[in-house]
Amino acid sequence: MGTWPLLLLLLVATAQAQVCSVNQTFFEIEENTTLSAPLLDIYVPEDQQVTLGPSSTLFAFRIQGTQLFLNITPDYEENSMLQAHLECKRGDTVVTQLRVFVSVLDVNDNPPVFPYKTKQWGVPEDTKVKATVIPETELEAQDRDRDDILFYTLQEVTPGASDFFSLAGVNRPALQLDRSLDFDALPRMTFQLLVRDTQEENKQPSHSATATLILEVQPADLRPPWFLPCVYSDGHVCIQAQYHGAVPTGHRLPGPLTLRPGPIYAVDGDRGIDERIIYSMVTGHEDGTFSIGADSGNLTMAKSIPSPQTFVLMVKGEQADGARYSVTQVTVEALDANGSLPRFPESLYRGTVALGSGPGVAVQDAAAPPQPLRIRAQDPEFPDLNSAITYRITNNSNFRMDGEAVLTSALLMQAGVFYAEVEATNTVTSGTATTVLEVQVSEQEPSPTGPSGPPTPPETAGTTRPSSSTTAEAPRPPEPSQGSSTTSSGGGTGPRPSLGTTLRPPATSVPEGPPVGNQPPPPSASPSGGSATRPSSSTTAEAPQSPEPSQGSSTTSSGGDTGPHPSPGTTLRPPTSSMPGGPPMGTSPSPPSASPGGSSAQTSKPGTSLPTSPGSSRNPWSSGTPVNEESSTAAKPISNGDRRFSTVEMAVLGGVLGALLLLALIALTVLVHKHYGHRLKCCSGKALEPQPQGFDNKAFLTKDEANWEPAPSPPPSPAPPA
Repeated sequence: MGTWPLLLLLLVATAQAQVCSVNQTFFEIEENTTLSAPLLDIYVPEDQQVTLGPSSTLFAFRIQGTQLFLNITPDYEENSMLQAHLECKRGDTVVTQLRVFVSVLDVNDNPPVFPYKTKQWGVPEDTKVKATVIPETELEAQDRDRDDILFYTLQEVTPGASDFFSLAGVNRPALQLDRSLDFDALPRMTFQLLVRDTQEENKQPSHSATATLILEVQPADLRPPWFLPCVYSDGHVCIQAQYHGAVPTGHRLPGPLTLRPGPIYAVDGDRGIDERIIYSMVTGHEDGTFSIGADSGNLTMAKSIPSPQTFVLMVKGEQADGARYSVTQVTVEALDANGSLPRFPESLYRGTVALGSGPGVAVQDAAAPPQPLRIRAQDPEFPDLNSAITYRITNNSNFRMDGEAVLTSALLMQAGVFYAEVEATNTVTSGTATTVLEVQVSEQEPSPTGPSGPPTPPETAGTTRPSSSTTAEAPRPPEPSQGSSTTSSGGGTGPRPSLGTTLRPPATSVPEGPPVGNQPPPPSASPSGGSATRPSSSTTAEAPQSPEPSQGSSTTSSGGDTGPHPSPGTTLRPPTSSMPGGPPMGTSPSPPSASPGGSSAQTSKPGTSLPTSPGSSRNPWSSGTPVNEESSTAAKPISNGDRRFSTVEMAVLGGVLGALLLLALIALTVLVHKHYGHRLKCCSGKALEPQPQGFDNKAFLTKDEANWEPAPSPPPSPAPPA
């Protein structure tokens, strides 16, 4: 029995000696490993040969003698298992078949790759919070290392964008919304999407990649139309404007009404959509007095209004697609118009505009840039606004009026300060008023300046301010006239200044009621043979003055001696602006004066004495110009607009009034002396000496004392002879 195991071992050894064999049939090798040594040795009997069978991994192995070599550098991503099929043959007969396996171990040798470099994605503005904006399959990266786990990070490029979006997870690159979108605040957001094949950044080996995400917010129709300007707006809500206007009764205005705070204008609250707005009236138009333009929103009068009343119109602004609409209120007052003149609250308006601005650019208010400059005239009968007033620029082609706004009308290529006259016209009463516009054209952004002046009630036209002391004033731009003014020039009919006298444009005067009948003049201006009175006030020198508008219509009469002349025995009162001087000569009828209320001037008639107050001259540079003895002078009032009187001006006015009172007392004394002097002489027993060049008629005076006793009656004549 003990011989059987020995016999079995002998048989096995004999069998092995007759077939091929290897020591190991399974190997593990990391990818990218290059083996130059043989993988294993093969035992081959002497009468046999070994070859690679057809099922071997192509080009992966080779046999040299009885050794098996790895022929390639293994790559896990290409082939993770290599097989060597060994066949031992005796001649053509296969005696033994052996299989050797090589397992390729994965190594992190490939970086992750995004299938895109930049991805743009549209996100509706009204997307719900926590909704998935971009799915994971659209954003995930690819890694050839099959066993790698990728980690994603979302990095903002646009500031504040990370408040709106985030990834669903560190290993899930799906993009989700965290906060409601706002097209107006952030219409476009950019992110960098980072991926790494290791969780720790410093781990080796580690690979990463980046891609760009651009999210464009698509505006949604979320807000109704807004009527501008908004009383309050934060970009989401607009407390919209309500409009107010006034129209005259008995007239139908041909153009659109002027409203405050501006014309009826609505925009889509969703600026990204900007749907067209259609206007209509809901209530208040039942009588057909007003109509509104469906596309423009301009409110016009369809007929006149017979009596004062107030209209409350409800105006609707609806999107053209009909999705949303808004309603606002328009209040229009119909007021009586009695022909009052428009008035500007300020005499000078200042604006700024950038150098190089083309046509149609709004001039900004110099006191509050970048607010547009608005020039608005007032009507005493219309406390709020008069829609009948229109505006235009009369003397500067670089600018034009668009309602109350000032726009450029040409390309401004020259820096500097430009002046223009703005004329306001009441289309119903034809009354006009003018003011001055100063526009600074500069390269730099305009800096805020002080306001042009607080608006105060404008002064009445025709007021003058006498001046007696030497005065120097800075140059100022041309002055428009605004108000009723009368200028009389030519011939010898007006007062003439003495040589070397410079007239200053008066600023204030005290209007007087027109006396009727023959009035004896004061001794300062007594008419005699052909020359006018000469004011002998002290010399006044002035530089050109700034424009200060007067108010009312302007009337000018010129000519030689063709005007009305007084009848014999009539004495006309000289102008109040003339000062007493040397001995006057000749007869000089005073020019007609403008009434303080701005009405038309009166015409002097023979036998009538009228007060005069110099009117406004249309020549803007007349002030400060010396006038010789032969030139006639038209005094020019300076309307102070809204200026309040200072203490000095009140003192000057008091002095002038005192001087006028003194002159009136002197004139009264002379009058009493002229008419009742003989009676005084009779009582005192002393004759008056004749005054040279007075009003006494010397042809009826003797060298002796005048005898005012009654002449004795002649004795009765004798009776004629029978």
